Amino acid sequence: MTDDSLTRLLAMLDDLDADVDATIDLADAVAAGGDRALLPRLESELDRAVAERNGYARELLGGVVAGIGGTETLPVLVRASAADLGDDQDGLAAEIVDLVQADPATAERVLRPLTEDEDLATAHRADWALRFLP
Repeated sequence: MTDDSLTRLLAMLDDLDADVDATIDLADAVAAGGDRALLPRLESELDRAVAERNGYARELLGGVVAGIGGTETLPVLVRASAADLGDDQDGLAAEIVDLVQADPATAERVLRPLTEDEDLATAHRADWALRFLP
């Protein structure tokens, strides 16, 4: 997938009238494209979604970040997940659990330092994620 696809996805996430199924399909296509060069922009947009309290964008962008970046992106996903936006986070939580279980050694290596994060919500979320180590 190209940067153009990501730009379209971001526009759809910002458009309240965008077709939900088309948005999800495009998010899946961007993730399936596996273009790691998109990760910095995706992570920045994930941060923006959290800052704007947009749970829908957080959920979809978290899935794309997880799909492209794998277990190494757990710190980004846990930080995004630590923010209480009032949504259920089912999708994002599932992405985190799947990554922890897919590569336990890397998950422990990247998450253990977060358990001592200055932000208690992040530290607690990292502790929660580590409970899924096999």
